[in-house]
Amino acid sequence: MNDFRLYCDALIVGSGIAGSLAALTMADQGLDVILITASEDVTEGNTALAQGGIVYRSEDDDPRILEKDIKIAGWNHNYARAVRYLSHYGPEVLKKIFLDKYKIPFNHREPGDWFLTKEGGHSLARILYCDDHTGKNIIDVLTAEVTAHDNIRVLTGRTAIDLLSTQHHARHMDFKYSLSNQCVGSYVFNQTLGAVETIIAKTTLLATGGIGQIYLHTTNTSGSIGSGLTMAFRAGARLMNCEYVQFHPTAMYGGSKPGKRRFLVSEAVRGEGAILINATGEAFMPKYDSRADLAPRDIVTRAIMDQMLHSGDSCVYLDVSKVKHDVQKRFPTIYERCRSIGVDMRTDPVPVVPAAHYFCGGILVDTRGRTTLDRLYAAGECSCTGVHGANRLASTSLLEGMLWGYSAGMDMAARCRKKTISRKLDDSIPNWVSGGELHDEDPALVAQDWSNIRNTMWNYVGVSRTRARLTRAVTDLRKLTKDLQDFYKQTAPSKPIIDLFHGSQAAYIVTLSALRNKETKGCHFRTD
Repeated sequence: MNDFRLYCDALIVGSGIAGSLAALTMADQGLDVILITASEDVTEGNTALAQGGIVYRSEDDDPRILEKDIKIAGWNHNYARAVRYLSHYGPEVLKKIFLDKYKIPFNHREPGDWFLTKEGGHSLARILYCDDHTGKNIIDVLTAEVTAHDNIRVLTGRTAIDLLSTQHHARHMDFKYSLSNQCVGSYVFNQTLGAVETIIAKTTLLATGGIGQIYLHTTNTSGSIGSGLTMAFRAGARLMNCEYVQFHPTAMYGGSKPGKRRFLVSEAVRGEGAILINATGEAFMPKYDSRADLAPRDIVTRAIMDQMLHSGDSCVYLDVSKVKHDVQKRFPTIYERCRSIGVDMRTDPVPVVPAAHYFCGGILVDTRGRTTLDRLYAAGECSCTGVHGANRLASTSLLEGMLWGYSAGMDMAARCRKKTISRKLDDSIPNWVSGGELHDEDPALVAQDWSNIRNTMWNYVGVSRTRARLTRAVTDLRKLTKDLQDFYKQTAPSKPIIDLFHGSQAAYIVTLSALRNKETKGCHFRTD
């Protein structure tokens, strides 16, 4: 039984930019870190898909200008302290970590003279990039450092089921009567062994990414199902802004099936001069916003949906012919993907549609990544720092993940040096006991439940929302989640069942938040 019980100073769930940097920050200080990922490939997450770049600073820049841009994009629904923290310290930590220490190969004229680009919502060019595969370059470097570090145990093929908390799991009455609830690790499904491991940790960080896969059309990887959100919710941590789901305006139309990840056509393409046109060749964005094609994403997305609704067309197009760069060299990944569907982006308009892209809400955290549940931290897309408010400004996500991953790692390291897991507490946490041993995960039933979730979210909790749509979605998802919960208690754990349970509950959380918020703001657009 003890073969399935592991111990560490810090447990990190997720291997993207936030999780990897937190792991390295703690490991460099001598802490024993376990990093788990559901995939066999540590780099398989949303970080690797980030094309455009990461916010830095230009010679003419000022933290106050960035603050203003973030707040305008976020509809002033942002947490001012978090925005100030990102704007002032983000570029400093980026230089310290990514430029000086890990030497991420951002595009440059000569060492130290960086190319900077501009994207929608930004007042000036301040974005560092590696062609159109910035996230992949970053995560490749971080993964190499993580896997080589003696103080980090990387466990692949592990799916987190539930957080361990003293009030929910400890059997000793001292912990049940305590007013303080503490997170002490997680139950984790080992996909290779088909068994559940108990990982006891002094501190735990959720860095599980987004929720895009609960929608029919998304740019997110298959693991983006809101697992961190649901685990934190069940453990009693506070959530925030869960109705604010950002849809990226330009996902490629064609080349992917419904329910599968859509290929993202980076906003940086418009930043370099590309314009959106409809089927008649009209550049329509100036009709919707004075910033035209460089308006914030929520505005561009709704403009595209309006064009499609009135024309009956299945997509709009991106005209790249006005970009001054050699697009084959500037955007090699996008260029090759376009070629795969028979489009030469140098001369042919690129067909695009909106798709669920980024979760602006999540697990509420402070500037050190601490949640309202003691010993539990969160960073990256699954967290809600308050930076994004009601809509995310382009290329701030990598900077936020980097800064909060680093900050959480520093705070967790300090916490681990002061706190221990007592013998009484350790003995009080049981290993996993399955509620049932049924093996009834019919792939057809699982696929149908996922189809119900994704279609419900896309049709009723999508770009435009009404009370009637949201009420219908809450009713449908409440029943599905209850049925799955009953089924879950009778069934032996497996990855498909665990993922489905997380996904249904994440969809219900987002929908309930959307129904409760009657005010149109940013990504949450109520037509009623």
